[in-house]
Amino acid sequence: MGIPVLHPAWTRPANGMTDGYSLEMTAKDRPALYEVANAIAPETPVAITFLPNETMDARIEAAIGLRALGFEPMPHLSARRIASREELAQMVARTTAEAGVRRVFLVAGDPPVPAGPFADTMSLIDTGLFEQHGIQAIGIAGHPEGHPAMDEAARWEALATKHAAITERGMATLIVTQFAFDAAPILAWLAELRARGIDCPVRIGVPGPAGIKTLLRYAAHCGVGASATVMAKYGISLTRLLGSAGPDRLVADFERGLTPAHGAVRLHFYPFGGLARTVEWINNYRAGSR
Repeated sequence: MGIPVLHPAWTRPANGMTDGYSLEMTAKDRPALYEVANAIAPETPVAITFLPNETMDARIEAAIGLRALGFEPMPHLSARRIASREELAQMVARTTAEAGVRRVFLVAGDPPVPAGPFADTMSLIDTGLFEQHGIQAIGIAGHPEGHPAMDEAARWEALATKHAAITERGMATLIVTQFAFDAAPILAWLAELRARGIDCPVRIGVPGPAGIKTLLRYAAHCGVGASATVMAKYGISLTRLLGSAGPDRLVADFERGLTPAHGAVRLHFYPFGGLARTVEWINNYRAGSR
């Protein structure tokens, strides 16, 4: 069985760094999404995060809404928050049938003790449910700046193992990285990824414009590098935490630093300051790059 062709928004050549971008939202962001839908590029992939305080029905309704607006929904599934195989099967069956979902994004999740039989993303892949329901691609996480529970060798082994398992099951692999404030470690990680023979598309996580304190709070929670030197490169002084900041310098650094050797790469925006601000920033950056 051949690997399916990914949706054009994931694979088409980019004329600019923000072409073919993707976004992230929660089920509660649906009203905000509808307000800015006309400003988002058609067929844009939109990931729906798996928050513990949102119901399955809410996540499915968000996916249905995205599809109706002409976007490509990509629900998250958090292994350790899923209570049973039946719950997983219902989520996969309903999202594919009701929202035309063709790709999902798998994470292990934060709880130290699983709520059910799934301890990690491989345990989800091994169920065989995704290919059974026609899922074409599975997204997995990349952690260029480290992971609190795994050393570097374990991170590379996990990526290679998951990529191989997804490919063997006839699906395509997508890697979406944690957000970052500095392009240099991401570019080095991409070079290492390709050197290891992992050639799947990668989406680089980029923080949307937000208040400086908000950005630092997310960085602390996610283990993202935010030293004084790194933040100065991004355009933030840690001695002055008032105001907001956007990813202008970071995206420009990617635009200068990425080469064909880095493979298929696009941007994935985390809208920490809200969907409207992130979409406005993307469109302004695109207009300025023409």
